Amino acid sequence: VQLQASGGGLVQAGDSLRLSCAASGRTFSTHMSGWFRQAPGKEREFVAAISRSGISTNYADSVKGRFTISRNNAKNTVYLQMNSLKPEDTAVYYCAASFTIKVLETKDDEDDYNYWGQGTLVTVSS
Repeated sequence: VQLQASGGGLVQAGDSLRLSCAASGRTFSTHMSGWFRQAPGKEREFVAAISRSGISTNYADSVKGRFTISRNNAKNTVYLQMNSLKPEDTAVYYCAASFTIKVLETKDDEDDYNYWGQGTLVTVSS
């Protein structure tokens, strides 16, 4: 599976942005997916995850109520809708995926993901 993240950019605090992660290769619908981010000088952290079915989702506390992860398996794409953005959301955002037989499984540990996109930069100005 190859992943291509896009949609990053420079926005102001309070704005919205939608990231996309397009997958190619093997059947994407058999893979759970997640978004992680890495701010300057910090370790990469979990943002959101979605099961292969799209039914189950999981969010970091810092983004709950503001970010929404979704997927369209027909388009082999996972999305991250980010609303009410804050300067502390500034980071490089990475999408990740991993095969699973469990249709409701989500993971928040980056070690559970085998495939990674190249990252897309989100900058939120105050």
